Parts: sequence; structure tokens; C-alpha cells
Amino acid sequence: MENRRTTLLALAAVILTLAALWYIHRPAMVPETTLVEVEAEAARGGYRLITTEALAELYRQQGGTVLLVDTRQDWEYRSGHIEGAVNFPLEPTAWSRWRSEGRLAALLGPDRDRLVVFY
Repeated sequence: MENRRTTLLALAAVILTLAALWYIHRPAMVPETTLVEVEAEAARGGYRLITTEALAELYRQQGGTVLLVDTRQDWEYRSGHIEGAVNFPLEPTAWSRWRSEGRLAALLGPDRDRLVVFY
């Protein structure tokens, strides 16, 4: 009877472990974000969206006063970025944004009137 109980307990532990591993590594489908959703999020956060053409014109006019921040991962930044942009990878989670808050403040610096463009 004791062997049977031990075997069932071991089997339950294996099943729970396999289920946990599957859950952690399951494929995650990220839904496509629409322009309407992006515009709504920008409005909620107090951000202004600009087109690529408007950014290019702004960069030609203001040059070094514009801080361009590439928020992609390091390897994406290394594969190509806008000249003069700095890399600051941002994960799309509240935890990640909270963890990088101090580094972001240091990157932005004391000039609160400086134009900052995240892409």
C-alpha cells in the first residue's frame, strides 16, 4: 500500500512538473496592435505621434537638440538604427518599465524641454 501511494505521489509530481513546463514555454500569440489602439494609448499617456517624414524634417531642422531613443533590443539596434540614436531597450511590461525608470531618467538628463523621440 505504501509503494502504491509513493508511486501515485511521484506520478502526480511528474505531471505537475510537465504541466508547469508546458505553461511556461507555451507559444504566446501577441495580438496585432492597430493604429487606433496606438493613438488611444498615446493620448492617454500625453504623447504626440509623428510620421517618419515629420521626424526626418524635424531632425534636419533641430539636429543635435533632438534625442532619438531606439527602444528595440540590443541585437536589433546593432543591425541598423537612425544615425545619432541611442539604444534603450524597453520590454512591454510594467515591471520592466518600473525597473528601468532610473536608467531612463539618467538617459534623458535634466533638460525637461528637450524633444525626445522614442521609436
